[in-house]
Amino acid sequence: MLYGGLFFVAGTVLMAVTYLLVRQSLLYGAKALPGRGLLVAQTPAGFPPEQAQVAQTLAKDMLAEQEAFRSDTLNSLLVNGGVALALVGLAAIGFGWLVAGRVLRPLHRITETARRIGTAPSGASGLHERIALSGPRDEIAELADTFDAMLERLDRSFDGQRRFVTNASHELRTPLAINRALLEVAVTRPDASVDVRQLGGTLLAVNGRHERLIDGLLTLAQSEHEVVHRTPVDLAQIVEYVVDETAAQARAAGVTVSLDAAPAPITGDPVLLERLVTNLVINGIRHNVNSDGNTNGWVRASTRKSNGVAELVVSNSGPTVPGYETESIFEPFRRLNRADQRSDRLAPRRNGSSPAAQDGSGVGLGLSIVRAVARAHGGDARAEARQGGGLTVRVRLPA
Repeated sequence: MLYGGLFFVAGTVLMAVTYLLVRQSLLYGAKALPGRGLLVAQTPAGFPPEQAQVAQTLAKDMLAEQEAFRSDTLNSLLVNGGVALALVGLAAIGFGWLVAGRVLRPLHRITETARRIGTAPSGASGLHERIALSGPRDEIAELADTFDAMLERLDRSFDGQRRFVTNASHELRTPLAINRALLEVAVTRPDASVDVRQLGGTLLAVNGRHERLIDGLLTLAQSEHEVVHRTPVDLAQIVEYVVDETAAQARAAGVTVSLDAAPAPITGDPVLLERLVTNLVINGIRHNVNSDGNTNGWVRASTRKSNGVAELVVSNSGPTVPGYETESIFEPFRRLNRADQRSDRLAPRRNGSSPAAQDGSGVGLGLSIVRAVARAHGGDARAEARQGGGLTVRVRLPA
């Protein structure tokens, strides 16, 4: 359209210049015709008056025909030139549209690739794609090659980061397990003093926190990969199982958990989906402690399916959450800085491990894992601050 508009502007200017030149040429030619001289010449002596009158009449008729011819020529130039300009302009726009589409086709390919990568369901899952544009080595090919080189570097960087987290986590689990075993042996010895038992209990708590951190990092690294092997599962059944498993911890914390589980069938990894639901429920239980020490609170979990989307909503009462912090809480190691939100307020399980040790919460990775698992399944997780305190987290997954 741009080049078509420029073509019409240039054609209009050309027509205007041609019109002026032709008009000037016709005026100059009319002045040089002999008939014009008869109107101004003096009648020679002895010339019959009748013949002089006839000559003057013929000269006037000739000038009138010349003026009509000049006017018709200029009008014909404008009309025919305008029609020709319109027809050729439309043809130029049509051919220009085809040529521009062919020239811009590689740019559309680059845009589609960038859009697929930008909307990939999980983290860096789309960085393995390449444009691999073939054709002449022009500016567009250079742009595509530069884009591919950038994707290659980003892909290597993300892969290196994931491998480092995975390898470091695996390497750290062994010494932490050894430390835990040694501490448990030390505090259970019959001759252990009270100070040794207290110190051992403190060190076991610190060691347990480190183990939860490592477990959360491993889960987060695994969740950032798109789920390839999927199995049919009902999200409502997972929520019911998690609510039953955390019932004892909810009672110990003085929190009432209610459930409204409508069928929400999806396909995915049941282990990761269970971790997602567990993190949300435990997060709702943990963050129900008010500043005055009142632990009476509630957590509501519901599932439903609508318009091809399975939705999990977990709401809880609790302290007021600023609206501007609802997005930042999904970042790793990012927690609300509140003294009343402590992970040690939960009662331990029968096997001695707290719920935080199972879901990776208490170390700032709980909601990060939730969003990572949701995006690995092609969905997303969003949080909203409730009026009066508390939080509402919505997880939407393809049904």
